[in-house]
Amino acid sequence: MATTTAALAPPSTSTSSVLLRRRLPSSSSSSTTAAAPRGLGPLPCRARLRTARHVALTSDVSSPEDVAAEEAAVAPKIGKRVRVTAPLRVYHVMKAPDLDIEGMEGVIKQYVAIWKGKRITANFPFKVEFNLSVEGQPKPVRFFVHLREDEFEFIDE
Repeated sequence: MATTTAALAPPSTSTSSVLLRRRLPSSSSSSTTAAAPRGLGPLPCRARLRTARHVALTSDVSSPEDVAAEEAAVAPKIGKRVRVTAPLRVYHVMKAPDLDIEGMEGVIKQYVAIWKGKRITANFPFKVEFNLSVEGQPKPVRFFVHLREDEFEFIDE
């Protein structure tokens, strides 16, 4: 009975996590370590995970001068009117699902590739605001789309 309770992981509130975390008894009865279930591989060590999270949050590969230069280069683009040139569909606008935004005009509101003075890996770094007139709505629906620089062009005013 003692070997059975020692071979199980601590109980969890979720039934599915209890089933996934259950350990099988090892082949030798003298060993106190338990093997991971077949097909799931070894279970991660909590200390190793904690260290990996800490390193990911505190490492900074870009210098402050590079970040400041990038912010200075992008600052004049914020507030400019743009037109979408790439064929793009967005699905997050509730009033107009499956919306094709090619040819729509909007305003660049934010550059999100730099956060709290550090460069982050934003795949679509420009946050652009659009206004869409929807039938039956008294005022236009406002929504945001994140775009790459090659997906839009600046409109001369």
